[in-house]
Amino acid sequence: MALVISLIVTLWIGYLIYKRYKPHAVLAIGGFILMYLAVILGYGTILDVKASTGSLLFDTFEFLRKTLSSRAAALGLNIMCVGAFARYMDKIGASRALVRLTIKPRLKLKSPYIVLASSWILGMCIGLCINSASGLAMLLMVTVYPILIGLGVSKVAATAAVASTLCFDWSPSDTGTILSAETSGLNPVVYWTDYQVPIVLVAFIVVGILHYLTQKYMDKKDGHVVKPMEVTDAPTDKTVEADTAPLYYAILPVIPLSLILAFSPLWIKSVKVNIINAMFIGLAIGMACEFIRKRDFKAVCADVQVFFDGMGMQMANVVTLIVAGEVFAKGLTSMGVIKTLITGSQNAGFSPMLMMLVMVAIIAVSSIVMGSGNAPFFAFAALTPAVAQASGIAPVLFLLPMHFAASIARTCSPITAVIVVAAGMANISPFDLVKRTAIPMAGAMLVNVAMTFFYYYKG
Repeated sequence: MALVISLIVTLWIGYLIYKRYKPHAVLAIGGFILMYLAVILGYGTILDVKASTGSLLFDTFEFLRKTLSSRAAALGLNIMCVGAFARYMDKIGASRALVRLTIKPRLKLKSPYIVLASSWILGMCIGLCINSASGLAMLLMVTVYPILIGLGVSKVAATAAVASTLCFDWSPSDTGTILSAETSGLNPVVYWTDYQVPIVLVAFIVVGILHYLTQKYMDKKDGHVVKPMEVTDAPTDKTVEADTAPLYYAILPVIPLSLILAFSPLWIKSVKVNIINAMFIGLAIGMACEFIRKRDFKAVCADVQVFFDGMGMQMANVVTLIVAGEVFAKGLTSMGVIKTLITGSQNAGFSPMLMMLVMVAIIAVSSIVMGSGNAPFFAFAALTPAVAQASGIAPVLFLLPMHFAASIARTCSPITAVIVVAAGMANISPFDLVKRTAIPMAGAMLVNVAMTFFYYYKG
């Protein structure tokens, strides 16, 4: 019964989102309904005894408060600062300066879609140091996206390459990687080098080719004409403020990314610079350059308001959507849906590899519906050793494809943070964006499953 109720509520929510209802409210309402039903029907609880308010009616709102508080203070602040920095770079013309500086040598490749595919691979490599898919996407929307647009690809094609750059959460410092390694009984470094890296290296080739073919074909199908922007060494339009920035402004959008990469475990370990620090340092340097350029301190201070307005927009549009998605995910877990699906698969007597495929399918569907990769994966991970033991298979061969399936499927969800963030910055529909990511991500999922089979039969 719990599974039926959850399916009905999920389909209802999916229908409303498809009909363009605001997903923030719809997801939160659906999560509240499931949480209330879970307690009333005896399927689960909302909060443990110590955290409970003492009232079923108020416990859902307490969960919402705690989730919003934790997200706003951590992931939310990252998202707000990066999005705000992107708006400031656009305001002072630094993004256009970056395009003018970099577009000429890239034009010599004669194929903007090769640049697009290579940009996806570059983003995946940068993702080793930046574990936030939405944070990385926003950094690349400031740096790579304007270059791709300048080369002539469509907005949706360029955004698809950027938004899918961390479709594999493969960093050794990623929380999912650490959890998978520990649950599998492996050292995180060994788990990364022996299992994750080979899969991602194969994906570089497969997904890179699929991005090239998909974006080129769909741009042509949509009637998009590839027309690189005209580039001169001087600003192109003196009447547009964004075109009057000097060429050295091209370095400003790259400063935060350079700081994060330089002061990371892969290079300088003695100094730590997180995303928020990097954004504020970049803002300060940008303000200094603006003062040198304009010699008007009042105008420089006025322009900074764009940064803070950007933070507010990200909070209103992105962070709240993430929280709403987590409320819905909590509703599903409270109803015991995950446990029910696992138990049913075990009782059906599935073979080890078929059981793995079932787990991957459940994770993928949950990630798309919830708009989160971590929520369903973290919910399943703790149950995996018991399932693996019952199936006679090494836990890593369950956790590895499940972990990657969550992040891959997340990139196909129109309500997930990275898609919403990238689509918002490009001013396109998230639904149009996931149409462009679907085929490359299908290839990524195929690589994920095929390589897991390879490991199974190799072992």
